[in-house]
Amino acid sequence: MPQLLHLDSSADLNNSVSRAVTAHFSDVWHEQSPDHSVIHRDLHRDPLPHLPTSAMHWAPHLRTPDEVVAPDAEALQKTLIDEVVSADVVVIGAPMYNWSVPSTLKAWIDYVHVPGVTVPFDGPTRPLEGKPVVVVSSRGNEYGAGTPDFGTDHAVPLLQQVLGTALGMDLFVVLVDLTLSTRVPGMAPLVPRSRDSLDAAWVAVADLAARLG
Repeated sequence: MPQLLHLDSSADLNNSVSRAVTAHFSDVWHEQSPDHSVIHRDLHRDPLPHLPTSAMHWAPHLRTPDEVVAPDAEALQKTLIDEVVSADVVVIGAPMYNWSVPSTLKAWIDYVHVPGVTVPFDGPTRPLEGKPVVVVSSRGNEYGAGTPDFGTDHAVPLLQQVLGTALGMDLFVVLVDLTLSTRVPGMAPLVPRSRDSLDAAWVAVADLAARLG
């Protein structure tokens, strides 16, 4: 049974662009067949606690004797890692917050990026290698080459490093730009370009969901 892990992190529960686009991906995935299942984890509605100890950055066999992890925290970390390992495809809503990712998404990353468990350290441990992950990054402005804010997007590069380079996942990035154009009066002339960006993302995620499914 093909399984999708669907993660959302936007704090906007009513008008979120990233939520709308990841939901479209999930819908197209589920429509492939009745066997295509979806696990939806809403990191904003049900936020993860911050790591209670730095010991959780390491596999149990790599912890020092004085590094102790509470059983409930250990169980939560195992659940989160098992979810992403068992998924055939992952889709992540990652809106840009203050030039980076929401803290709720960063908390999830801290639980699943574990040297010796999901990242190679003392051996070739890499259970997520090659697993497709689709990141939907919605951004209030434009950050591409040639724009005034080029190089200040620290959300997508972070996810490329963690998900792609470290975890070895097969990463696809879908961008939606100028999402603030309908809210900020000075950006009103950019509304048509914002709509074009959203339309392109809508098509891109539908294509990826069908192809990866």
